[in-house]
Amino acid sequence: MRAIVLSAGYGTRLWPLTEDRTKPAIPILGKPLVGYVAEYLAGYGIDEIVVNLHHRPESVRRALGDGSRFGVKLHYVEEPVILGTSGALDNTRKFFERKTFVVVNGKIITDIDLNAAIETHRTMNALATLVLVPNVRRERFSVVETEAGRIKNFGRMPVNEGPVPLMFTGIHIMEPRILEYVPRGVFSDSVTDVYPKAMANGEILAAHVASGKWRELSTLKRYLDISVELLREEGKSLVSGASALISETATVADSVLWDDVEVGAGARITRAVLADNVKIDAGEVVDYAVVVPRRLVEGKKPPEKALSGHFRGENFIVPL
Repeated sequence: MRAIVLSAGYGTRLWPLTEDRTKPAIPILGKPLVGYVAEYLAGYGIDEIVVNLHHRPESVRRALGDGSRFGVKLHYVEEPVILGTSGALDNTRKFFERKTFVVVNGKIITDIDLNAAIETHRTMNALATLVLVPNVRRERFSVVETEAGRIKNFGRMPVNEGPVPLMFTGIHIMEPRILEYVPRGVFSDSVTDVYPKAMANGEILAAHVASGKWRELSTLKRYLDISVELLREEGKSLVSGASALISETATVADSVLWDDVEVGAGARITRAVLADNVKIDAGEVVDYAVVVPRRLVEGKKPPEKALSGHFRGENFIVPL
């Protein structure tokens, strides 16, 4: 079985961390986010994977290489113009025209049982199966409505009362025939453009409601909070990349330090992300914020969905 890992997005809500790399190339505890997805698929014997690229494609190539480090063989396909979640399938049709395949968003970390989802797909004789999880915290993910094990509707945001809603994990299992519903050569989205058309034609879209851990890292706050959560599961309070230097008199807790970071004497860093080449001066305090070097973003217009930040010395700081 083959798979495609969707990695072409801009990651605007993760800016400025995505100024020099795409979202799936961001490190999570020293491993690129998309590496977790590759290892996840490899664990189920899916070792031939297509990775679609658009924004900062070299950052994903650099992070994954040929895939052997993660137990997979990779095929990179670049999109000169971003094509969307199903447009990516149109652009890679030759890989998926023969057998059942898997589509996974490149921004998740999960241990959901993929074999169980594939079994649901086969039992339901579905054109596509969407893997769902209960949205217990009622976070702002679109509600997926189901009926008798089938997808019924997508759309509204969760409310604070009533049954626990279901949300989509970004994991799909598809039959090659789905490509008949994917428009050629244009941007298209599976949820808004392809699935409604297929359902209107009487096709079965199965709903597999899974258990297990599922983490989605699409915002700065989620990136930091989930990183800290993962650190605590390992009994740690910080992770630091290559050549990071932390003064013996500095305090660093619940934080993520990338490569070539320096933290000066007496500095206090709490629940923060310090990106590559950030230098924190002696005595400086950083609390619940993301920090990148000033030179990385100076003179550049932040994306529309980016959080506001400010310059402090040679750094750019985004409070969370």
